[in-house]
Amino acid sequence: MKLYIAEKPSMARELAACLKNPQNGNGFIKTSGGIVTWLFGHVLQQVDPDAYDPKYKIWRAEDLPIVPKNWKMQVNPSTVQQFQIVKRLIGEADEIIHAGDPDREGQLLVDEVLDFVGNKKPVKRILLNALDETSILRANKNLRDNAEFFNLKQSALARARADWLIGMNLSRAYTLAAKRLGHRDLVLPIGRVKTPTLGLVVRREREIKNFKPVDFFNIRATFAHVNGNFFAQFKPSKEMLDLPVFDSEGRLIDIKFAEELVQKFSTAPFDGKISSYKTTEKKESQPLPFSLSSLQVAAGKTFGYTPQQVLDAAQSLYEKKFTSYPRSDCEFLPTTQFRDAQRILKNLTISTNESLKKLSANANATIKSRAWNDKKISAHHAIIPTQKPLNVQLPIVELNVYNLIAKNYAVQFYPPHVYDETVVNVDYKDENFTARGKVVKQLGWREFYVAPKVKADDESDTLLPKMKIGDDVTHKKSELKQSVTKPPQRFTSSSLVQGMKDIHKYVKNPDAKKQLKDVYGIGTEATRAAIIDDLTKRGFLTVVKKTLCPTEKAYLLIDALPDDMTYPDATAIWEDKLHSMSAGDGTLEDFLAGQVRFTSKLCAAAKNAKFADAEGVFKCPKCGSALVKRKGKNGEFWGCTSYPKCRTTFDDKNGKPDFDGKKFLRKENFNASTDFNPAEFAPMISSADFGR
Repeated sequence: MKLYIAEKPSMARELAACLKNPQNGNGFIKTSGGIVTWLFGHVLQQVDPDAYDPKYKIWRAEDLPIVPKNWKMQVNPSTVQQFQIVKRLIGEADEIIHAGDPDREGQLLVDEVLDFVGNKKPVKRILLNALDETSILRANKNLRDNAEFFNLKQSALARARADWLIGMNLSRAYTLAAKRLGHRDLVLPIGRVKTPTLGLVVRREREIKNFKPVDFFNIRATFAHVNGNFFAQFKPSKEMLDLPVFDSEGRLIDIKFAEELVQKFSTAPFDGKISSYKTTEKKESQPLPFSLSSLQVAAGKTFGYTPQQVLDAAQSLYEKKFTSYPRSDCEFLPTTQFRDAQRILKNLTISTNESLKKLSANANATIKSRAWNDKKISAHHAIIPTQKPLNVQLPIVELNVYNLIAKNYAVQFYPPHVYDETVVNVDYKDENFTARGKVVKQLGWREFYVAPKVKADDESDTLLPKMKIGDDVTHKKSELKQSVTKPPQRFTSSSLVQGMKDIHKYVKNPDAKKQLKDVYGIGTEATRAAIIDDLTKRGFLTVVKKTLCPTEKAYLLIDALPDDMTYPDATAIWEDKLHSMSAGDGTLEDFLAGQVRFTSKLCAAAKNAKFADAEGVFKCPKCGSALVKRKGKNGEFWGCTSYPKCRTTFDDKNGKPDFDGKKFLRKENFNASTDFNPAEFAPMISSADFGR
C-alpha cells in the first residue's frame, strides 16, 4: 500500500482528487493511487520542563538553564485520534509519500511523526507548490527521496529546540527577576525572534520621542547654456563639509553661511564651465514575483491590509487552487514552469481588473526575465497564479491580493525599463554644481507601474540641453530652499515585517551588518505576522491609527534585558546558520551547543537585571529585592523575594513592614516549603505559550 501523508485535510482532499476515485474513510481517503491521510500541522509538541524533572514545576532561578539531554515529544491532546489513525496506516503501508508543505516546517512536521513511531519503511517526497491538478500530477511524477531533505529537517529541529531553550529559560529567569523587584503579576514571555522584534519598535518609538527637528538648506542655481537653461544643485567640496556649518549627514545647517554662499553666487562675474558631462544607459529590471513577506508589504502599502490578513488571503487562494504555495521566502521561479506562461497569461486576460487585463493581453510570453533562475530555488518558489482561471467571485481582500500576485507575474513578460541618465557638473566660482537628467528610451514594464516619487530637489527627470565638456554657461540666479529633518516613521505591521526581513539595517554591530546583508531576516515567512499579532495580544504593542506603539510593559522588558537579546544581531546570525544548515552546512549539535551557551549567559545576567520600580512595593534594605507579605506560624510577616539567597524578614505593622522593629524572625517561622513557595510568584507557563 502506498500512503500519502499531507500536512492538513484541505491538501489531502486536493491530492486525493488527482489520484482518482476518492472514497472517504475515517481519517483518510482511499484512491486508485493509494491512501491519503493527513495531519493538523504539528500533531506532536515538545514537552514542558517538568516532563524532564518534576522539580521544574516550580520556577527557581537556581535550576536555570534547563537543558534536556534527550529531547522528548508528546502527542498534542487535541490530535490524538488522528495521530492514532496515521500511526496505524504507517504500520500497514509499504511505501510512504511525505506530502508536507514544501518548506522547513512542512518537512519537520511529517518527519517528526515518522521518527516518533519508529518508521523504517521507504519514504518519498512530493513537493506541492500548487494544488491545481496539473501541478499536483506533475509533482507526483517527480517524487524525490525524502532523505534528500534531511538537512532541511535538521534545520527545523534546530529552530524548534532553540526556541524552547530560549523561551523556557529566559522567560523564567526574567519573570523571576521582575517578581523579585515587586512585579508580582508580570509574566515575561521571551522569544528568540519576538523579543528583538519588540526591541525594534521600542527603539523606534524612543527615536521619535527624542527627535529634535533640524533646519537645513539647499542651494539650487539656474544656468544658461546656448542650447537652453537647466537647474543644478550646489554640492559642497569635501573640505567644506569639514566645516561646523555642516552636520554629520552633510546637510548645511547654518543659514548665515548659506545666505553668504547665495550672495557669492549672485555676484558678477557669472561665467561657468561644464566640467563633466556623462550619459549612461540604465536598465531597470522587472520587479520579481512575490515572496510572502514582499506580498505582505505590497498589500499593506496598497490596501492597508495587515500581514495576517494577507497570509489568510494567500492561504485561501492556494487552497482554492488559484495561486501557488503562500508561505514562500523565494522570489524566483524554476525554468521548467516557463512553459506554463502562455496559458496563465491567457487566463489573466479574462480578469475584471482592466489594468491586469491589458497587462496580460499585451504580454510577450517569450520574454524570460531574471525571475527564472533554478539556482535560487530550494523547496519552493515565488507566489504566482496557477493554470486555473479565476472564474468565481472572490472576497474583496482575496481578489486584491490575487491581482497583486498576478500583476507581478504578468510583468515578467515585458521588456526592461531603459533610460539614459545624464550627469552634468558645472564649475562656477570654484564650486561644484550637479544636474541630473533622465530620458526614457523604452518604457517597458514601467507602463503599468508608477515610478516612485522623487524628492523636490531631485532633477533626475529633467530633460537637459545637449552639452559637452568645456562648454560655457552663465549663472542666472541661485535660490535658497529651507527644509527640516523629520522623525522616523512608526512601524506599521507591514513595515515591521519588512524590517524583520531586512534585519541587517537594524543590527548594532557594524561588522555583523555587512555579514547579514544577504540573510533571510529573522523569523520565517509563515511566522512574522503571527509574532507581531502575539506581541499585540500579550499587551506589549498597541495599534494606533494602523501604527504600532509599545506599551509600558514593552519598555519594562526591553530595558531589563541585555542588548544580546533586544538587538537582532544574534538572532539574525542564528537564522543565517539555520538557512546554511538546511543546505548541509553545520550540524544540529553544534548549533544547539551555541544556544545553550547563549542561554546560560543570559540566565546569569538575569540575576542582576534592572527593572523599573513597581508601584506600592516595599524593598528589602539588604539586597534591594521586593518584600512580600506572608503568613507564618506566629502571624503575618514580610519576607524577601530573593529567599533563600536573602533571608531578611520583618514583622507586619498595619499592613506594612515594620522597618523599625525586629528585623529577623526566628528561623522556624520561615519555612521555604510551606511559607514561601516560589510557585506563587511564577505562574505556570507551558511550551505552547512560547513561540519564536
